[in-house]
Amino acid sequence: MGAAVALCAFGFWGWGILVLFLGGIVLLTYFFNENMILAQWFLRKEKSEKAEEWLLKITDYEKQLNKSQHGYYNLLIGLIESRKSPMKSEKYFKKSLSLGMKMSHNTALAKLSLAGIAMAKRNKREAQMYLSEATKDDKNKLLTEQIKMMKAQMGQMDKQQVVRGGYRHF
Repeated sequence: MGAAVALCAFGFWGWGILVLFLGGIVLLTYFFNENMILAQWFLRKEKSEKAEEWLLKITDYEKQLNKSQHGYYNLLIGLIESRKSPMKSEKYFKKSLSLGMKMSHNTALAKLSLAGIAMAKRNKREAQMYLSEATKDDKNKLLTEQIKMMKAQMGQMDKQQVVRGGYRHF
């Protein structure tokens, strides 16, 4: 970065900007793992197979990633796993919450996913707890539509009756 400033100061603007750009890429990949960045990009494009492929290149996340990225790694694995088998993704979401994440909307996303899993298990009390925590953590109101939809589905849980004996009565 110092070389880029020096090159610009001596009038070599083209080389200075090029060195600044290359230094920025090196600095970015030092603090953020390129596999994580690519996996997030593929998840935004809804290509979960490609995202999983990039995340699997991280063999030991505790050694390869900064400590602040451990929660995000587990969140991404949980999101990919939830598309295949939602019940198996619960451990990843819980682990990401225990490791911590800096951005509150990511914490809210993990809690919202856990609320969905709890609803699938027909555990209404746990689902309500996770939904209320997700509402508190969603400070930027990015997940309000999903939270409203989840609350509506929870209201439908009360109306559904489980018919014993396996027969429906009309």
